[in-house]
Amino acid sequence: MQRLEGPVLKVGVVTIGQTPREDLMPQLTEDMGSAIQILEAGALDGMSREDVAKIAPAPSDYVLVTRLRDGTSVKINKKAILPRIQTCITQLEDKGAELILLLCTGEFPEFKTKKLIVRPDRILESFVRSVVERGKIAVVAPAPEQIPMMRRKWGREGLEVVVKSVNPYTSRDELGAVAEELSKTSVDLIVLDCMGFRKDSREKVRRKTGKPVVLPSSLLAHSVRQLVG
Repeated sequence: MQRLEGPVLKVGVVTIGQTPREDLMPQLTEDMGSAIQILEAGALDGMSREDVAKIAPAPSDYVLVTRLRDGTSVKINKKAILPRIQTCITQLEDKGAELILLLCTGEFPEFKTKKLIVRPDRILESFVRSVVERGKIAVVAPAPEQIPMMRRKWGREGLEVVVKSVNPYTSRDELGAVAEELSKTSVDLIVLDCMGFRKDSREKVRRKTGKPVVLPSSLLAHSVRQLVG
């Protein structure tokens, strides 16, 4: 590993949507600390809405939910954007990024990179496993099509999983209604399984349910702080 030196570290952030991610990056940057310079790249950058529509998921595809530059929420086929994610990683390395962050909690294969790559899906899974070995958790996914996948992702022997869906990129208060449902369910932990959920999302669910709530962006920022000091 190349030694991380100097007062400012260039951190490359790859979103599966379009940049800039004005909904997430200000808070994420603040949480990661001031000694970094953010370089963003988006897998859907340069694509029109018509182009994005061509990679919409079929019923059998792994569905990802993300945000376009104008704030529009879109669903895309994971397989279709893997090469574009790899291109983003390579471009960020070429621009001097010393650490790469993947801004999505979806499950991905290995990418080619000479740098450390921080993957929220693995951080999130490891954290939840460390605090809830057996019991019952609730997972909030961004799309109903993801519910079967989320059950497979999180389910294991001794752990019961309840999955709900809320799109974090819409203005409707669906999260409040889901939190109200979960307040009547006996769970040990609630996981907001999408980078689109923010701190106000976590606090709303926590207030309504009285349960611990895990926010991926906070775990990601904490991990980066551990790496850069």
